[in-house]
Amino acid sequence: MISNKINEYPKYWAECYGTAPFLPTTRAEMDALGWDSCDIIIVTGDAYVDHPSFGMAVIGRLLESQGFRVGIIAQPEWNNKDAFMSLGKPNLFFGITAGNMDSMINRYTADRKLRHDDAYTPNNEGGKRPDRAVLVYSQRCREAYKETPIVLGGIEASLRRLAHYDYWSDKVRRSVLLDAKGDILLFGNAERALVEVAHRLSEGEDIANLTNIAGTAVIRKELPEGYKEIDSSRIEKPGKAMVMPNPYATEENCETNKAAKQEEPAAKPVQIQPSRHDAATTAIRLPSFEKLRNDRILYAHASRVMHLETNPYSARALIQRHGDRELWINRPPIPLSTEEMDFVFGLPYARVPHPAYGKAKIPAYDMIKTSVNIMRGCFGGCSFCSITEHEGRIIQNRSHESILSELEDIRDKVPGFTGTISDLGGPTANMYRLGCSDPRAEKNCRRPSCIFPEICKKLDTDHKHTIDLYRKARKVDGIKKIMIASGVRYDLAIESPEYIRELVTHHVGGYLKIAPEHTEKGTLDLMMKPGMGTYDRFKELFEKYSKEAGKKQYLIPYFISAHPGSTDEDMLNLALWLKKNDFQCDQVQNFYPSPMCNATAMYHSETNPLKRVKYKKREDLFVAKGERQRRLHKALLRYHDPANWPLIREALVSMGKKYLIGDRPNCLVPEEGSEAEMTPAQRRGSGRHGSKRFATKHPNQPDIRKDGKRGGKSHNGNGNSNGRKPVSGSKPGAGKNGGSNKNGAGKPSLRRGEQGQGQGQGQGQGQGQRKSPNGSRPNRNGSQGQRQGGKPTRARAR
Repeated sequence: MISNKINEYPKYWAECYGTAPFLPTTRAEMDALGWDSCDIIIVTGDAYVDHPSFGMAVIGRLLESQGFRVGIIAQPEWNNKDAFMSLGKPNLFFGITAGNMDSMINRYTADRKLRHDDAYTPNNEGGKRPDRAVLVYSQRCREAYKETPIVLGGIEASLRRLAHYDYWSDKVRRSVLLDAKGDILLFGNAERALVEVAHRLSEGEDIANLTNIAGTAVIRKELPEGYKEIDSSRIEKPGKAMVMPNPYATEENCETNKAAKQEEPAAKPVQIQPSRHDAATTAIRLPSFEKLRNDRILYAHASRVMHLETNPYSARALIQRHGDRELWINRPPIPLSTEEMDFVFGLPYARVPHPAYGKAKIPAYDMIKTSVNIMRGCFGGCSFCSITEHEGRIIQNRSHESILSELEDIRDKVPGFTGTISDLGGPTANMYRLGCSDPRAEKNCRRPSCIFPEICKKLDTDHKHTIDLYRKARKVDGIKKIMIASGVRYDLAIESPEYIRELVTHHVGGYLKIAPEHTEKGTLDLMMKPGMGTYDRFKELFEKYSKEAGKKQYLIPYFISAHPGSTDEDMLNLALWLKKNDFQCDQVQNFYPSPMCNATAMYHSETNPLKRVKYKKREDLFVAKGERQRRLHKALLRYHDPANWPLIREALVSMGKKYLIGDRPNCLVPEEGSEAEMTPAQRRGSGRHGSKRFATKHPNQPDIRKDGKRGGKSHNGNGNSNGRKPVSGSKPGAGKNGGSNKNGAGKPSLRRGEQGQGQGQGQGQGQGQRKSPNGSRPNRNGSQGQRQGGKPTRARAR
């Protein structure tokens, strides 16, 4: 290995073939390029869109820049091996990814109902990828070419790299690396690891020997030479009680101290001793898969240990036994520098879907085609979001020059561009160029969040770089309007009122979506979110600067129902807050337990892994499980929907809150019989009053025009009758609950999730109040990230 920078490796010999207009998807396209074979073939669950928000495009173009010939097999027919042989045998390896979202989050709702659409498929057609796509695709590649190495990546592989709780089967499953029978798994933003793997294989190394690459998971037979192991396979037991000195032994102590002083040796220079646990040569043993499968409290402990080992500079390797095999998780990858980020996003993307799709619409592409991803990562640490576990806490930034260049590319290359940029953002809109002001502290910090329970004193919260970027972007020729569709982290924004002024004055189209997530302190603490006082302060500044700008603009808050730790009483208080503030939410998402995030460990274990886990005297949590309980929590957020009134009335009576039923101002729902006043359309749940069609209303928000007709144009000028701006900033590949998949290729789809990229595609997947193009809201996380992430791949900010 000559260089650690991804843009400084010597090129592979096939560089002589040059750059392909599109990476080939058929033998005919390979023939047109003069190729007799592919060096690497990427198999993906998404349609092939040659755009930096799609994982397979980022990975493919990155490998092409290294001189390799890269082919794409997109959404293959998986019932037999034929489609996996369409490009022939790859010379180096198959790269397997489920796409910008976890395939299970992509295919199923938070209520485990099958979706019939898919935003990453032409014409939004569902059913074009299998459940657990990584496993199925890997099996077919093995059948096609048994000896060809298989490299796993993307959000699905990244967030399932360890034994993990799987919501859809309601059990702990093995690492996907073992189930898929892959050779190596790349997690997180995987460009650095992927480039090293490709070059070392091209130099003739056996893939079985690639065991020490940061950001990878492999199977090892034994502990490497020079390593020492810390056993954390059992819940820690308290040590011996400290023996207190005799409180009456004052004289003896004094005499002892005097004698010690007389014999005290001469002073010596102070020497700083290295840590007794050198991260580079230490591994932590997690509980085995077999133990976690049957012990939910031990699972919470393992989750806690894993989350403490996410800092790429100080994290230690993890070991986990699966049967008679040892799963070895190397340290997380070192974040890309600004130079490397510019290199990745400056590759020759066509920025449009592959021509084979003709005029078919791909919803995820339509949402992100005029948006720009300016950064990766998130230091918020929200427990329902998987972005941190995928992309890390350290923000990876692009330069102003690179971002402005992409704006010009959009202007010149995107068909039908009207001059409006739908988003400048990432997992969070306002974390660009923010980070720790103390490099030494940053490299050793193990805090899960830099801003909870309060903003770290070492965190730089100056938004000047973001403000300057916005101002420069508005001056680009041909750019008429720039919207900010990524979520704004408002607890950071209030640290920079000038940023709020800039945002409100120039980049809000009538509505700004932010995510308080809840109103009750107990639940917010488990979410690792700030209290409502911070929301009130941001709202005050938002309204102040909107008034100064002469604009009528509104905040639209997102909330999560059925989050672990949120009781019926908590949800009722949230519903009462919504009614008091005249909010009627149409975008309501039940918590989606995406793999690996802290809140999923809470859901499964019913205990709090944010604190030290014990069998006795642990903090047990109420968790809404079962269809009826989860329906109730969701119904409370939609208290205004008549279809929910019977369920809410029943719950209020059982809670002893019958006084909240009636027509008085402080009541939540009317008395039984009020349904008689509903129109036929309301009773059917169809039309404008359908259960999925309630507009998110805000106090003073006009619903009727002066001429008495319903308004057909929203405040943001997009012509939506409900006044809501389309979620155009969603980025495939980035994630909070949804799946940000993001590994570095696109914006997270995470739980909202995330940022993703093929062999390392991210997606914060997570909880998700922000809808993805197909109507799903992956758990942030992701962000899709899955913030699972949320928008299709971008996790919305918490």
